[in-house]
Amino acid sequence: MANKPVILVVEDETLVKDSLVLELEDAGFEVVTAENGDQASYILPKIPRIDLLLTDIRMPGRVNGWVLADMARCRRPNLPVIYTSGFSPQQGMEVEDSVFLPKPYRISDMLKAIDKLKLRDRDRDAA
Repeated sequence: MANKPVILVVEDETLVKDSLVLELEDAGFEVVTAENGDQASYILPKIPRIDLLLTDIRMPGRVNGWVLADMARCRRPNLPVIYTSGFSPQQGMEVEDSVFLPKPYRISDMLKAIDKLKLRDRDRDAA
């Protein structure tokens, strides 16, 4: 039996994070969470496996979503990233293997973004 794909969800809005975690777990993913970029940057080296980073861009603290993704990709260069924000990014960043999803979004939009990054196929290839 293959392991479930692991998604690190970084979201400072508790209701958004909690509902997203439930939906992603129902869709067959293992989910690890962080409240903000600072917390995520601390736990990132401690997580043995991450298949996708799903991060808000604007969060309280020193580490925003762009910086967090750069940090994560230093450790895992091919890590796919889904960026979310209720605000348009001030400068759009074209990052390979990434998707920008504006808030508010439906879970179906999130699952389509995950499918676009072929996360489920990557998991099958790794098994």
